[in-house]
Amino acid sequence: MKPVSAEPSVAAAIGQWQDWLRHERRAAENTILGYEHDLRGFLDFLTEHLGYPPGLGELARLGALDFRGFLANRNNAGLSRTSTARAVSTLKSFFGFLERRGLAANAAIHALRPQKVPKSVPKALTAEEALEAIARIGELDETPWVGKRDRALLMTLYGCGLRISEALGLDRGQVTAADSLRVKGKGGKERLVPLLPVVRSALDDYLEACPHALEADDPLFVGVRGKRLNAGIAQKQVRRVRKMLNLPDTATPHALRHSFATHLLAGGGDLRTIQELLGHASLSTTQRYTDVDAARLRAVYEHAHPRARRASD
Repeated sequence: MKPVSAEPSVAAAIGQWQDWLRHERRAAENTILGYEHDLRGFLDFLTEHLGYPPGLGELARLGALDFRGFLANRNNAGLSRTSTARAVSTLKSFFGFLERRGLAANAAIHALRPQKVPKSVPKALTAEEALEAIARIGELDETPWVGKRDRALLMTLYGCGLRISEALGLDRGQVTAADSLRVKGKGGKERLVPLLPVVRSALDDYLEACPHALEADDPLFVGVRGKRLNAGIAQKQVRRVRKMLNLPDTATPHALRHSFATHLLAGGGDLRTIQELLGHASLSTTQRYTDVDAARLRAVYEHAHPRARRASD
């Protein structure tokens, strides 16, 4: 992504802000790129709105109508509420940084509010669907060790609740005799995740079959040339097994992480423990899984409870 095109003083401030995000807030590079994309859209809007690229003085003088115009412009372009909510968060972060550094202070930004974003409920697979996908994905590739790799990867996603980026970021040396994995998550934060025997068994099976001599510093999951496995390849394999098993489009690698959390909650796991296992910074993020479990309980009730069946007759 090319750098944000801006008036020199604003461009310098953006660079300082990104350095602050990277080194002080320890934001992930993908997060910083997302912020950069949002800020470019805002500055492009202002350049057209004002007739010239804004400097720090113009940013300080923006009023509520200017910000509302930006939101209206996004709405007219058909952008989602979720995307606009993130753009507002980006602007608040950037303007807050400008104010703290004494570069520009704008009171109107504090009153900026996006439309409420509908609360999304994670899409989880059933335990049977998750386990069948893990079992069958190994049949998709003619090379046996590749099938074992894909099975071990999905088992790690479901058995440890990892993000696909976290799993593919693991090194060979992280799978030792210990019964846990030290995982580096968003913002460089580390957490310990139990390594279940069934996950270790799948990993051992893959590593024994893998033709590449992987040292401790080498990637754990590798492609056919021995380089770190690309997320696109893993996602393609999941799409193939999804088609094979006639699973919904929501059956993605990330859905296995959701399934991990949902099934733990259904089995009596407490939210605080699940929060730690998932690496969520906020408990409110983990609480979404209570909605998933409530939906599952309603489905069970409507299917099995005599009173529910009688009401539908």
